[in-house]
Order: sequence, then structure tokens, then C-alpha cells
Amino acid sequence: MDQLIQLEAPQRHAKVMASYIVNGEPLSVAIAPNATLLEILREDLGLTGTKHGCELGECGTCTVLVDGVPVLSCLALGLSHRDGRIDTVEGMARDGALHPLQDAFAELGAAQCGYCTPGFLIAANALLAATPLPSREMIKEALSGNLCRCTGYLKIFEAVELAASRMALGAS
Repeated sequence: MDQLIQLEAPQRHAKVMASYIVNGEPLSVAIAPNATLLEILREDLGLTGTKHGCELGECGTCTVLVDGVPVLSCLALGLSHRDGRIDTVEGMARDGALHPLQDAFAELGAAQCGYCTPGFLIAANALLAATPLPSREMIKEALSGNLCRCTGYLKIFEAVELAASRMALGAS
């Protein structure tokens, strides 16, 4: 009378292949379908510069650029960004030289504990790519999604201004 129905258990560890261009390098990686971009970068690709923070999209420590746009990688499913161009803090330095933003942050002490710094650098980099000489208000707005417990923000804003001016001079 009673029939026992046996259902197949879902495959918890099934992975799918995904391709990305990470810091200019084409990569293919086997990922869990529910993996966030943050998990893929840190755990599958070993790029630990992008930080785990709140994992709620409130602190900005996980900010990366996806096709040039700042994205909170803790909220972004990796599969949603297949074939995308992903830029992380590891890709900012070129040919052994720090990016002007990285230099300015170090020079002005804009990073104290440093945990939030990669997110700020990535968000500031996106701003300067779109607006080479932003006003202080534009900088505040562009970085408003990033939280820092140590610096009080003034040094961060000053570092972005310094990098912008140096980059503008170098571009002339």
C-alpha cells in the first residue's frame, strides 16, 4: 500500500566551468554554482587582496571592478559575471611599480590597519578612470560605500586627490 519513493539527493559539490579575465589574464576555473565572486577570487584563484568583511554589502572591503564598474563581490554570484573582466587590488601595480593610488595611500598614511584599503583603492581607481580630477565631494561620494574604522577618512580623501594630481601631471 505505502510506496517508498526514493529521491536522488542533490549533488552538493557539483561544479561548473567559468571563464573570466582577471587582472588582464584569461582564466577558467571550476566553481560551485552558488559561489560568490569573492569566494571564487579568494578560495579558487588565491587572490586574497579582496577581503571578507561584513558579507552583507555594507562595508566595501570586497569591492572589485567588473567590466570597469565597482561591484561588491560578496553579493555577486560568480556565474553572473562569467566572461567578465575582473580587476582586483593585485592587478593595480604594473611592472613592479605601485599604482599612484597605492603610492599616495602609503605616503600619506591613508591606511592604518589596512583591511579596508583594497576596497578603497579599487573604488578610487574606478573614480579616477571616469573623472581624472574629481572634486572632494565627488571623492566622498565615490567612496561612500567603503567603511574604515581607523583613519577618519581625511587621509584617504587626500591620498586620492594626491594620486589624481600626480596622474594628471604624468598624462600630460
